[in-house]
Amino acid sequence: MTGRTRPIKVLVAKPGLDGHDVGAKIVARALMDAGMEVVYTGLRRSPGEIAAAAVEEDVDVVGLSVLSGAHIPLTRRVVEELRANGAGDATVIVGGNIPPSDEEAMREIGVAGVFPTGTSFDAIVEFLESTVTT
Repeated sequence: MTGRTRPIKVLVAKPGLDGHDVGAKIVARALMDAGMEVVYTGLRRSPGEIAAAAVEEDVDVVGLSVLSGAHIPLTRRVVEELRANGAGDATVIVGGNIPPSDEEAMREIGVAGVFPTGTSFDAIVEFLESTVTT
């Protein structure tokens, strides 16, 4: 938390119908271990539910975990909902089964960081610590 006024607050969410959340929970724990405040929304959340939680929790970061292959449309909808609900300034990151060929499309949607399955926890923490100001 060096140089910060408060810990980075991250919302970890599983949009869509994907029913696998072990990875999301492990990433959430790694972020907590790094001193971040983490809110986990649980499985099968709609983009609107995710945006509402981001607003209610006043988070700095929205981290989406998508393993279903629907990362582009789901992320697009979440970003649209965040903007529509006044949380468009939140840093959006996405992890999961993201092919390298889709990373540019994710950035065009408004994603700040893409973390494919297998990315080290240190890389995610370092990215957030260097990107997010509190």
